[in-house]
Amino acid sequence: MVSLDRFQTFKAVVDAGSLTAAAQHLGQSKAVVSFNLKRLEQELGVTLLVRNTRSLALTDAGERFHQQCVAMLALAEQAIEEARSEQHQLRGTLRLTTTPEYAAARVVPLLEGFRALHPQLRLHLSTTPAHADLIPERFDLAIRLGRMADSTLRATLLEAHALCAVAAPSLLSGLPDAAARDDPDWVRTLPRLGYPRLADLPLVAPDGSAAVFASNPADAVATVDNASTLRAFALAGAGATVLPAWLIAEDLTAGRLLPILRGHRFPRQGVYAVFPNAAQPSRRVQRLLAHLRQQLTG
Repeated sequence: MVSLDRFQTFKAVVDAGSLTAAAQHLGQSKAVVSFNLKRLEQELGVTLLVRNTRSLALTDAGERFHQQCVAMLALAEQAIEEARSEQHQLRGTLRLTTTPEYAAARVVPLLEGFRALHPQLRLHLSTTPAHADLIPERFDLAIRLGRMADSTLRATLLEAHALCAVAAPSLLSGLPDAAARDDPDWVRTLPRLGYPRLADLPLVAPDGSAAVFASNPADAVATVDNASTLRAFALAGAGATVLPAWLIAEDLTAGRLLPILRGHRFPRQGVYAVFPNAAQPSRRVQRLLAHLRQQLTG
């Protein structure tokens, strides 16, 4: 019978992209990794990888086997988790990633509640504005905001929240009166901030007519790659922009930022849990998803 350890070796080589990187990940020597890979190919009777001095490439058989290998290892891990669980306690490490702002405002408090329910579970949270590559970076789950692009990943909606067009009082002081901040023609005269990570937004006027609010206009006075910096520029009075309501709730209450285009409606922004599509989510991921849904929608 083929050893599951060799399945793990093969998966590690494919995920890491080289024998050296796989050996470092597995804590083994390169020679051991190479030996186990060759033995696996001999036992299966097929060539899985074409190797040269610079790169590795999956054969057609290797591509098919890798997909099945990922699914089998996930099922094996899930079976081990369930066999080791005592009184419904989760163990091991749960690796997840999201943006720094959403982590601080929403995820960390919920994770602390989840950790209290499962004290033997270790959490690894990585925060970055960019989308992490879940499989090579070995994340169990990502929490992503906005529209989901087509991919091989599975996504489930956790919550949806309001977006708000805002500007600082100092920026709005140049408008003729308070009503001008709700007039699209006057708003177009304000300097704008750019945020390429947010797609252009449909905007519905009070009379039902539709327009588009450019999230990254060509004439933006400043362009940023994360929501915290976008908020900081808005607070400084540099320009008008759109920000999630959960991020600027205290700024709105304190009057540091003021809503503009009141009466106009943006679509709500979805927050999604994203995980690999190769197999059934692990028991840890399933439990966390249930906890997040209950807390965010309950």
